[in-house]
Amino acid sequence: MTGDRSLISPIRVWTVSELTHYIQGVLEEDATLQDVWLSGELSNVTRSSAGHLYFTLKDAGAALSCVMWRAAAERLTWQPKQGAAALARGHISVYPVQGRYQLYVDHLQPAGLGDLHARFEELRDRLRAEGLFDAGRKKPLPPFPRVLGIVTSPQAAALRDVLNILRRRYPLVRVLLAPTLVQGEQAPPQIVAALRALDARDDIDVILLVRGGGSLEELWAFNEEMVARAVAACRHPVVSGVGHETDFTIADFVADLRAPTPSAAAELSVPDQAELRQRIGAWAGRLRGSMDRRLSQARRAVEQQQRALQRLSPQARVNACRQQVDDLCRRANRALAHSLTLRRSGLGGLQARLAALSPLATLERGYAIVRRADSGAVVRSAAQVQAGDALAIRVHDGEFGAVARERNG
Repeated sequence: MTGDRSLISPIRVWTVSELTHYIQGVLEEDATLQDVWLSGELSNVTRSSAGHLYFTLKDAGAALSCVMWRAAAERLTWQPKQGAAALARGHISVYPVQGRYQLYVDHLQPAGLGDLHARFEELRDRLRAEGLFDAGRKKPLPPFPRVLGIVTSPQAAALRDVLNILRRRYPLVRVLLAPTLVQGEQAPPQIVAALRALDARDDIDVILLVRGGGSLEELWAFNEEMVARAVAACRHPVVSGVGHETDFTIADFVADLRAPTPSAAAELSVPDQAELRQRIGAWAGRLRGSMDRRLSQARRAVEQQQRALQRLSPQARVNACRQQVDDLCRRANRALAHSLTLRRSGLGGLQARLAALSPLATLERGYAIVRRADSGAVVRSAAQVQAGDALAIRVHDGEFGAVARERNG
């Protein structure tokens, strides 16, 4: 029986590349395979000239090829060796050239650290649930700290780095060191005691909790609950600078500010004197410009007020009145002179009339005035004189005496 060929579905023929890329897409779309932890034994461990790490992770029943790119491999704090038990974290994908799936590793650690990671995550989740990581409880750092407390080991290279940066950036700050172990079983209680000792002081502005890089075990003191709660209980702001940029501790989450390194913790805790000098210089320039503008405006205002005061000043009125007085004085002098002239002229006429009527004029014509010498009475009649009476005779240019001898009439 022959069938109708039009009803038979065509067969798709894949190329190797197409199928490989399809399988790669299937694996990469699976969320479970994009973040997996695997345990196993290391074998075939090699490092390429580019710094990439290649190895196989195997157990009794299977083996899986793994690759760790150089950026992640450089963060390793231990040396992976043949036969070592390890924990690897990464994502599954396909290497198309060889057509095999493999684990692209982001993190690799000795297998014994698995319990530490579990403890880390359990404490982290529990403290987060209590609100110890909340941004609302983070205290701000003062812009210009005067005293900086440091909790670290006196022998730590991190302390030297921090002091060098503080000396360079902000030499005004005073440093108090609370020495403590930063590694080992005795480290957590010592760190707690150091934090409490600094936090009890009233002159402390910021506390730095710092330590250099290390493995998870070496940094574990900063993952202890007692240290986390001591950091959270500090009334002064705490800056945590533990390990390298990729290292995270519980203390980082609880601290008011997490710095990626101890050096960064120092930089974040104090201002930079070079920047401050630039800002002060800019402010000084702006202040001078503002003061110059204010002074120019004030000078113009004073000049305007002076001109207005001059216009309204009584001195101007006094000067005007002085000139008016001078004009009135000149007019009065002219009027007085004219009046005097007129009066002198009238007086001259009166004098002429008076002179015409004056007895002196009569005397000049030869007449005389006779008075009795004893009484000064003018003799107007001969009957007033007896022989022998003393008389005073006045003529126009003088007076002389006489004695009456006889009387006629």
